[in-house]
Amino acid sequence: MLTGNSRTLGAWAKSVFPGVLVCLTIAMASAFLSDHYGGPVMLFALLLGMAFHFLSEEGPCQEGIEFAAKTILRIGVALLGVRITFDQMADLGGWTVLGVAGALVATIFFGWILSQVLKLKPSLGLLSGGAVAICGASAALALSAVMPKNAHTEKNTIVTVVAVTTLSTIAMVVYPLVTEFFAMDDVQSGIFLGGTIHDVAQVVGAGYSISEEAGDTSTVVKLLRVTLLVPVVLVFSFIFQASRKSKGEEGGSSLLPPLFLIGFVLFVCLNSFGLLPSFASEGLNDLSRVCLVTAIAGLGMKTSLKEITKVGWPVVALVVSETVFIAAFVFLFVMCF
Repeated sequence: MLTGNSRTLGAWAKSVFPGVLVCLTIAMASAFLSDHYGGPVMLFALLLGMAFHFLSEEGPCQEGIEFAAKTILRIGVALLGVRITFDQMADLGGWTVLGVAGALVATIFFGWILSQVLKLKPSLGLLSGGAVAICGASAALALSAVMPKNAHTEKNTIVTVVAVTTLSTIAMVVYPLVTEFFAMDDVQSGIFLGGTIHDVAQVVGAGYSISEEAGDTSTVVKLLRVTLLVPVVLVFSFIFQASRKSKGEEGGSSLLPPLFLIGFVLFVCLNSFGLLPSFASEGLNDLSRVCLVTAIAGLGMKTSLKEITKVGWPVVALVVSETVFIAAFVFLFVMCF
């Protein structure tokens, strides 16, 4: 019996190996480009992956690319929990937590409303709103994992990732100038940057370009937004599973949280109670990044550039409007409270 299982596992590993290897190679090339020439590693992985789209259409790489875009993605999201502790959240204070949470909920709701005004699918508004409100590309991938699958799912995800990554890079340059223009102190600047910029790396870059205190504050505020990924994914999961159940569709019977979300919470708890040694925490954090970039490469390879060009201005307007909305919300919060 064991021999049979071993053979089955070996056959599966052999079937996914070529595709995973290609995705990992693209991820390594993206990291090299990012380290040596600057720019977001996620965006490089997307663009390079899209250049190899033909590998996902036929041939030995198909199964491995699918595995990278789904399973490796979930592993990467679960491992994001090693960045966060409960103490970091408590140090922010009640008003900051309330303001950041309010901005998150308002942005997702704004995206849902605006998507319908622009005659787009409400699910796209929820996906893009969640990505803008929480943590950019990582949130887009996590949220798409629990949303209904249709012919447009992967295209919507990839467009959202491209848009939020590009806007996050622009924000990293522009937002520190905004904090200087309005004479914000280091704490105010940190809250504004951490509460508005989409991706963690860009938050760190923008925060520490002002001062060490602004960098520390912005990083912790950003990690608070990452933590809020848990309840948002849970709510999305429950809503869409309940919707499928009400329509009599398969997959609507279970309201259990996704396994990768349970893993995320577990790692937050382990890190918070000091059960992870520093070397393990650092290693798992690096592994999370590798998994997410590899998954992005796989998702890019599954995406046709021809299909992306058919997206149109309403989707771009949606993500830009959501970005402006959360920036205005957090700015008013910082200046008033």
